[in-house]
Amino acid sequence: MLFLLIFVLVVWLISAIVMVISILFHSSKGTGLSDVIAGQVYNSSISTGLIEKNLDRITVISAIVFLVSVLVLMIIYPQGAIAAAA
Repeated sequence: MLFLLIFVLVVWLISAIVMVISILFHSSKGTGLSDVIAGQVYNSSISTGLIEKNLDRITVISAIVFLVSVLVLMIIYPQGAIAAAA
């Protein structure tokens, strides 16, 4: 049971980090954090559509993995007693 907990927590953490990074890399209409971070990536207007589609896919997949891992954690520990189980 402890292995399952560690596995789900690692998946949850990685999916959260990937989701935040992929959201920050999305292009914006104005100047913002995404222009500072990924300004060089979006110089070519031809590849911008492909990059946005891939970022959309990565964001959606990481959000789904994040939600599933949270639901699994809720099922395993309905009272939130992770500390008591370890």
